Amino acid sequence: MRTIRLDLCYDGTRYRGWQRLNGEANTIQGKLEQTLSRILEEPIEVSGSGRTDAGVHAQGQVASFHCENTMPAAEILAQLRRYLPEDIGIYSCNEAPPRFHARLNAKRKTYCYRIWNSEAPCVFQRRYVAVFPEKLDLNAMAKAGEQLVGKHDFAAFCTRANKKKSTQREIFQLSIERVGEEIRILVTADGFLYNMMRIIAGTLIEAGRGERTPESIPELFCASRQEAGFLAPAQGLCLMEVEY
Repeated sequence: MRTIRLDLCYDGTRYRGWQRLNGEANTIQGKLEQTLSRILEEPIEVSGSGRTDAGVHAQGQVASFHCENTMPAAEILAQLRRYLPEDIGIYSCNEAPPRFHARLNAKRKTYCYRIWNSEAPCVFQRRYVAVFPEKLDLNAMAKAGEQLVGKHDFAAFCTRANKKKSTQREIFQLSIERVGEEIRILVTADGFLYNMMRIIAGTLIEAGRGERTPESIPELFCASRQEAGFLAPAQGLCLMEVEY
């Protein structure tokens, strides 16, 4: 049995997210499994480093799978590039150690949330940014972001909390910068809860609007979901990197 690692990217606009769904073929995982099963002529189950939501993009996703077929990794790569749709791209396909698992072995993940902060039209990047044209206080957003760094209970930043699993996560780095008309929120953590990054973005946008103070952020670590910010739109989010 071989273990294969894929490094890939995708435009999530037209997909129902990463995770395979019963009766729904239009997911990233579903497309990969369907294509690999046909190429390798055996049932393939793919594990991703994380389950991105419907409409969320990835620049640096990692996946792994097991197979019996002896087809060289270079040929698998060539076949994937031939048969996958153009909005799913494979950077590399390599043999991995037998126990490698894209999700279980991941140590850090970095996401970027892009906000188009201008009244000017955003025609060509509209699939990859969330539009908030009102004035946002970047300094207040940065100060609020500083409060999120560290190891905390992020249950309030999750829309589907599992009571049997820990909601503690550690954010190693959070930065906010303006690039032209965009505000970019970059977060590196040991893992992310369901919708966590989009709720962080919504919370920081509220701080930028003056709807909450940076000093109030720590109160959210022992609060309910209703106390944290709104769920920011999916298209502004992109998985940038996974570290092992």
